[in-house]
Amino acid sequence: MNRTKVSLRDTDPIRSLVTNMRYSYVNKDDSVESVINHPAFKKFGQYLFPLEKITLDESIKLNDINDLLPYHHNINADTTVNSINYMIDKVENGETIFYDYYTKLQKKEDQDKESTGLFFFRGKSCAPFAVICAGGAFSYIGSIHEGFPYAIELNKFGCNAFVIQYRIGNGQRATEDLAAAITYIFNNAKMLQVDIDNYSLWGSSAGAIMAAKIGSYGTERFGGDMLPKPIAVIMAYSSYSDYSENEPATFAVVGEEDKIARSMSMEHRILELKNKGIPAEFHKYPSIGHGFGLGINTSAEGWVEKAVRFWESQIYYQKK
Repeated sequence: MNRTKVSLRDTDPIRSLVTNMRYSYVNKDDSVESVINHPAFKKFGQYLFPLEKITLDESIKLNDINDLLPYHHNINADTTVNSINYMIDKVENGETIFYDYYTKLQKKEDQDKESTGLFFFRGKSCAPFAVICAGGAFSYIGSIHEGFPYAIELNKFGCNAFVIQYRIGNGQRATEDLAAAITYIFNNAKMLQVDIDNYSLWGSSAGAIMAAKIGSYGTERFGGDMLPKPIAVIMAYSSYSDYSENEPATFAVVGEEDKIARSMSMEHRILELKNKGIPAEFHKYPSIGHGFGLGINTSAEGWVEKAVRFWESQIYYQKK
């Protein structure tokens, strides 16, 4: 997974007036509502932001989405805008960027499943894939902060990346959704053009619990098909401490000042995995708290690249 340069077109909306673009770009002064209703995001625009339990204030702008993510910090408006425009680029290029992993019948039988799906950030053909689970205490899904931006970073290395939209409310059914999504990817790997042999799971906060549970107990435990476990689990700022006797390689990051996911819990879990001979890395970053996302302009900046290299090392080890 060698790093390749991925360029974003200029996010200046004036550009759309002088090109043949079908879809216009957004900027920090655009409203959340206008992005949701953007023609590039028909049928799934409502999943771009954590709107599960709120009545949207029509005036809120992209520059002010902090209020939508109470458990997250270090929210960067430029990253938000770049993520949205990156997806607009993909739609402009004719790519399908949102897939249903439940069938119409499954959604009919459980209407809560209507609010699920997979955002797909296509990398190189037949490259490994990752599924990214954003957090939000199972009360909302912060993909705009720690889902889509991670996927874009993974694309820079040629990796295929999925960002899951799952049911909120409790961790059990959220993890069931993750198992269903992984099953969907395996069953449709040829159509999606992804390698299923070396996949990884990424999760932040509540999403890290989902990823770790699949890593510990597999997809079948949560209603999915009997599938191989991920080759690596990447966990960001979670105090999840459970583990099994057969854990995947695990990479963990946390902020030293995190008051929600205490660094000691994650550090202890990683130590236990190392004692069992499982490849594991732990990184604690100073002067930063919970939900830091990419960690831009903080001590955590660059952690995603380290995590990719860790995943890459496990693929290399398996091939030896």
